[in-house]
Amino acid sequence: MSAFTAFFSAGFRPMFLGAALWAVLSMWLWIAYWTGLSTWEPLWGGLDWHVHELLFGYASAVLCGFLLTAIPNWTGRPAVAGLSLAGVWALWGLGRVAVTVDLGLTPWAVALIDVSFLALVCAIATRELVLGGNTRNFPVAGMVGLVALANLGFHWDVAQDTGAAWGMGTRLGLALLIMLISLIGGRIIPAFTTNWLRQRNDAQLPTPFNRFDKAVLAGSAVTLLLWSLWSEPPSLVGALLIAVGAAHLARLSRWCGHRTLSEPLIIALHLFYAFVPLGFILTGLSAIWPGVSAIAGIHAWSAGAIGGMTLIVMTRASLGHSGLPLKAGMVERLFLMAIALSACMRIASALDIATTPMLHGSATLWMLGFGLFVARFARVMITPRA
Repeated sequence: MSAFTAFFSAGFRPMFLGAALWAVLSMWLWIAYWTGLSTWEPLWGGLDWHVHELLFGYASAVLCGFLLTAIPNWTGRPAVAGLSLAGVWALWGLGRVAVTVDLGLTPWAVALIDVSFLALVCAIATRELVLGGNTRNFPVAGMVGLVALANLGFHWDVAQDTGAAWGMGTRLGLALLIMLISLIGGRIIPAFTTNWLRQRNDAQLPTPFNRFDKAVLAGSAVTLLLWSLWSEPPSLVGALLIAVGAAHLARLSRWCGHRTLSEPLIIALHLFYAFVPLGFILTGLSAIWPGVSAIAGIHAWSAGAIGGMTLIVMTRASLGHSGLPLKAGMVERLFLMAIALSACMRIASALDIATTPMLHGSATLWMLGFGLFVARFARVMITPRA
C-alpha cells in the first residue's frame, strides 16, 4: 500500500494531521503578526482571523475527521476514502488559504470556498446516516450544518465590518462546538472509563446516561443560545451560565475520573472536559462582576475544552484506528500536559495574572503540544494499519 493510499484510507488520517499542523502554523502566524516579527497581513483584522481559524479552521477539521471515522462504526457502511477523502481534505486546505492570503477574491467568494467544506461534511454525514439507518446520530450531523451556518454568519460580520471576532457568528460557532463536546464527551468519557475500570474489576463505575444528563444538555443548549444573543449578556444570563456550569461539574463528578489517575488517556478526557464547566462559570461571572474578563471564560472553552478535548480524541483515535496499543508514551504525556498548561496560562493571562509572560508561555506550549502530536503521528498517518 502506498503512502497516498494509506493516508487517505480513513478520515482521521488527513484531517487530524492537517488540523494539528494548522494549529501550530496558525498560532505562529498570529504571534508573528501580533509581535511585529512578520510583515504578513491577514486578509481580515488579525483578531478576526485568529478567532475564525481556531473555531472554523482547526476545530472543523477535527470534527470532520472524527465524523468520517466514527460514522462507518455507527452505520456499518464503507468509510469515505481515496480520492473522495482527498477532495474533502483539499477543500478544507483551500479554505485555509482563501482566508489567510489575499487572492484578490471578493468577500463572498472567500465565504463560498470556506463554508463549502462544512456544508459538504454535513451532506456526507447525513447521507451516510440515512443510508445506514442510523437515526440516533442525526443531531450530530445537524449540528455540523449549524456550525456551517455560524461560519457563514462570521463571514457576514466580516463583510459588514461589525467586529466578527466577537460577533454573532463567533458566539454561535463557539456555543455549537461546546454543545458537541458536551454531547459527544458525555458518551465517550463514561464509556471509555467504564471499559477501563471493568478491565480492573473495579466495582465503582460511572453513572449511565440518564435524565440528569438530558437535563444538563437541554439547559446548556438554552443557556448558550441566550448567551449568543448578546455581545454583553445581562446578569440573568450570567446567573444561568454559572448554574449550568455547576450542573456540568456535577455531571463530571459522576464519571469516576478520580479512579483513573494512573491512565493518562482516560484522566485527560476528564481533565479537558472540566474546562467546559469552567468556561460556563467564568463567562457567567464576567456578566455579573466586571472584574472578571469575558476573555477568561472564552479561552477556557476554546483553548481548554476545544483544544484539549480535540487533542485527546485525536490521540485515542489515531492510536486505536492505526492498530497501535492504546497507551500513552512519553510523547503523548508531554503534548497532553503542554496543552493543559497552555489553556491554564491563557486563562491566567486573561485574569491579569502575569499577563504578558502567561500569554507568550501559553502560545509556546500550544505550538509545542500540537507540534509533538505531528512528530508522533506523521509517520503513523502515512503507514498502513498495524
